[in-house]
Amino acid sequence: MQRREFITLVGGAAAWPLAAHAQQAERIRLIGVLLPIAKDDPDYQPWVGAFLHALQELGWIDGRNVRVDIHWAGGSAAEIRKQAAELAALAPDVILAPGTNTVGALTQATHTVPIVFPIIADPVAGGFADSLARPGVSGPNRCDISD
Repeated sequence: MQRREFITLVGGAAAWPLAAHAQQAERIRLIGVLLPIAKDDPDYQPWVGAFLHALQELGWIDGRNVRVDIHWAGGSAAEIRKQAAELAALAPDVILAPGTNTVGALTQATHTVPIVFPIIADPVAGGFADSLARPGVSGPNRCDISD
């Protein structure tokens, strides 16, 4: 082996951990989930599993490039408000919350974190959206996703 080849090989090997470290520096996104039910409730386990599986199919791997923080509220209004405040304090990139009770508590807890709600009968009547065509909310429940 020539001297230059050896130096190139050693130099490249020394730089490889730095390149690997730079790739690991990708920001891990945080998805908050607020569920109005106890953690051991069997009805929501398939729902959570399907959600995590769908994220994985889209390339979002829990622990690699995304962290999913699930808060279980147990059904009482006081616990939902408590868990909503704790979740909002984490400043996740987005919060997923099914149902009027969870979304209402979250809109009181944060005005900056986008809230995705898959299950609300009428978000306009509930005050969670101005209209279905342009869902930006005005007033006390305002959450502008462009912030």
